[in-house]
Amino acid sequence: MKKLNCLRSLSLVATLALLWICPAFADEPKQGDTKRLTLGSDVSLELVYIPPGEFMMGSTAREKQWATGIEGGAQTGTERESYEGEPRSMRVQHGFWMGRTEVTRGQFRQFVEDTGYVTDAEQPGGATQVFDHDWDRYYIGETIVHPWKSVSDKSWRDPGFGIPMRDDFPVVCVSYQDMKAFCRWLTERERIAGRLADGWEIRLPTEAEWAYACRGGSQESHYFWWGDDLMEGQGRLNISAVDFLPGRDTVWPLANAPWSDGYAFLSPVNHYGEKGRNGFGLADMCGGVWEFVLDDFDPTGGHEELHYLDKEQRSVSRPVCRGGNYFDVPGNARCAVRLGILDVAYSDSRDGFRICLGIPQKTVPVLRTQ
Repeated sequence: MKKLNCLRSLSLVATLALLWICPAFADEPKQGDTKRLTLGSDVSLELVYIPPGEFMMGSTAREKQWATGIEGGAQTGTERESYEGEPRSMRVQHGFWMGRTEVTRGQFRQFVEDTGYVTDAEQPGGATQVFDHDWDRYYIGETIVHPWKSVSDKSWRDPGFGIPMRDDFPVVCVSYQDMKAFCRWLTERERIAGRLADGWEIRLPTEAEWAYACRGGSQESHYFWWGDDLMEGQGRLNISAVDFLPGRDTVWPLANAPWSDGYAFLSPVNHYGEKGRNGFGLADMCGGVWEFVLDDFDPTGGHEELHYLDKEQRSVSRPVCRGGNYFDVPGNARCAVRLGILDVAYSDSRDGFRICLGIPQKTVPVLRTQ
């Protein structure tokens, strides 16, 4: 008995010594752990911890066929689905924290008020893509007129939806450069307050981190984070659905989700509660708004490591966006969908972002010359 008590004492001493030598051992985060960042003026942002793990990047031929079929509704005859690449296993080597939701208009406004920052759309000569209220429908068989136009008098403050804006809507009409500026501000704020550990920064996620996070821990190549059945998405995502445009009695044309999500444009972040969160507890990973990631766009598919236009310069010219948006047909709101953005200064009322807290990943935005 004395020997057993002695061993227990030694075990306790060893554990205490380990905690003293390596404090991180005591605070090692686990999947689902959360932390809240304060942005000032009672505005905060919640993060969820995601451990390292494996996932499937890309999509199967069957999935691509569904996306361009009757239910998926994506336009056939384009190379868009080829950007996803074939299914291949990848691994995220380091754990990271990710915003439970997309950055909201209220959170972005706090950044602007604190810094005086002027977005690319608000700069002299700046512009952003917004909904064209003169548009009435697609004209099949003739030139297809898309309902988006570039204007110089709209921005994240007023994206031109023609509806009252809410602080809990995801912020839109912000560029890759604007998003990186928000992340730098928040990193510096946390560092000055002593709340940011050495070797960590707040930034956009890499494409691999985003793709892994979107699938919610599943290693299967499902269409959506909940599976392959679109009907199981009811009450889970903001997507082109049976919803009326403001002041009209018609719905979005072409393929729609066969239910109403209650919003012709944006829905508030985390509007769908627990049902709208994937296996990692992240909300709105499909639909809502396109989410930018750090990587430069490679049309042959996404990468496990951060992809640059020029690796030596760490340059990015065409950022990648993921996840679909409130206007898109269901086939364009899958986990595997990926597109290249026109430029690092480009912004759109369908585009937003969510933040990541992880190991530093430097990129240098470069404006396209043509």
